[in-house]
Amino acid sequence: MLLRVPFLGAAIVLGMICLFFLWHIAVGAKPIALLTVAEALWSFDRTDFDHVVIRNLRLPRAVYAVTVGASLSVAGALMQGVTRNPLAEPGLLGLLAGASFAVVAAVGFFGLASPVWTPAVAAIGALAGAALVWTIAARVPGGATPLSLILSGAAVTAFLGALITLMQLLDEQTFESLRVWLTGTLAGRRVDVFLWCLPWFALGLAMAFAVARQVTALAMGEETAIGLGVDLRRLKITVLLCVVVLTAASVAVAGPMGFVGLVIPHVARLLVGSDYRRIIPYSAGLGAAYLLVVDIAARMVLAPVEVSTGIVTALLGAPFFVWLVRTRL
Repeated sequence: MLLRVPFLGAAIVLGMICLFFLWHIAVGAKPIALLTVAEALWSFDRTDFDHVVIRNLRLPRAVYAVTVGASLSVAGALMQGVTRNPLAEPGLLGLLAGASFAVVAAVGFFGLASPVWTPAVAAIGALAGAALVWTIAARVPGGATPLSLILSGAAVTAFLGALITLMQLLDEQTFESLRVWLTGTLAGRRVDVFLWCLPWFALGLAMAFAVARQVTALAMGEETAIGLGVDLRRLKITVLLCVVVLTAASVAVAGPMGFVGLVIPHVARLLVGSDYRRIIPYSAGLGAAYLLVVDIAARMVLAPVEVSTGIVTALLGAPFFVWLVRTRL
């Protein structure tokens, strides 16, 4: 396939991202010509209203889509590779729910609404959610199998979701600002939150690229990985930290967006094979392009009403999840 040719595949994916990026900026309540978009990006005119809209509203949203889409996709690819579980992804294994619950609790009970704290709080919640899911799954008959992990993740996600709803009902005024964020949205996100999360995104993606070769070895089996000199304990800890960092930063910026980390790694694996040195970068590129398109659909399908992007990712990802369950379990 074309994507398996290294430079050609990279050029195709980068071209897709650039095309969808410009398209994402051009569409909206008021369509803007691509020429105007290019002018706003390269020669900004403060007196031009369209240029101001592009720079202050649409460009940041497109950047959020690229970053969050790439990060969640890479996190899902790492989880699938290390656990050898085709259903592994941050949403299904409790990380998104844990991160969301931690942020809501921190804002509601401790007043930690500052963007300085948000990614750290989300990371703690994501780690706790994953640990709880794994502990429950490990204690059922048969241990932490793919099915027991998914069932445990569903139970933990439902439980934490109920707690979030309860907190919202007890103090609606405090949690009103988080109501839309909890559905997963790129609209109205604060630039300062993204800037505080940017080092987290960079660290997580850098770690993912660094361990790609070892994840490929582990995906072939633990004995094979050990024979190739992989330190399994160190690798698993590194991957866990990487997944938590990427998930936490994504939730801090855009709220919980499910199934992105499930769908895209499978698409990347189908297109480029089983080598994680290629799956991880292609998951990043395809994830960025995917979330750009999904966010366009969220704005345009029911225009002028805008649907939360997280709702669209769930509508697209749920049937894919059902198909995976039917074919892989």
